[in-house]
Amino acid sequence: MASTSKPRRKAVTWRSGLEEANMRDLDERGVPYRYEEVKVRYHKPATDHTYTPDLILKNGIIVETKGIFDVDDRKKHELIKAQHPGLDIRFVFSRSKSPIRKGSKTTYADWCTKRSIPFADKLIPQSWVDEPNDPSRHKALANAAA
Repeated sequence: MASTSKPRRKAVTWRSGLEEANMRDLDERGVPYRYEEVKVRYHKPATDHTYTPDLILKNGIIVETKGIFDVDDRKKHELIKAQHPGLDIRFVFSRSKSPIRKGSKTTYADWCTKRSIPFADKLIPQSWVDEPNDPSRHKALANAAA
């Protein structure tokens, strides 16, 4: 008799509750994704670094989940965007209306909007999942990979 159980997923340790919530949501919706499988190289003046995207959807969209989006993270993503403009990196925030620093009127949402970076709150929108596969996204990711 054939087994009807689902194949086991590799045990995953999440870096945040928001990552866990998004992966569980994608699993429940049957949406395929890769979790932290690729390192994207980028150059910080005077030193080389790598960035590991949280999630890569099947259509090539990179999703970064953020609770706190500190200045170092913002600088890193500005460098990555400048050095790899073909990457389609989008953010899911715990709360996009959070100020970028204490006392600031600028929010995470404002920061993304100014840079034409798509963002959402809490979970990955179905519209992102439904976007067609774009070979140029995959090519940009392959070119950026360390």
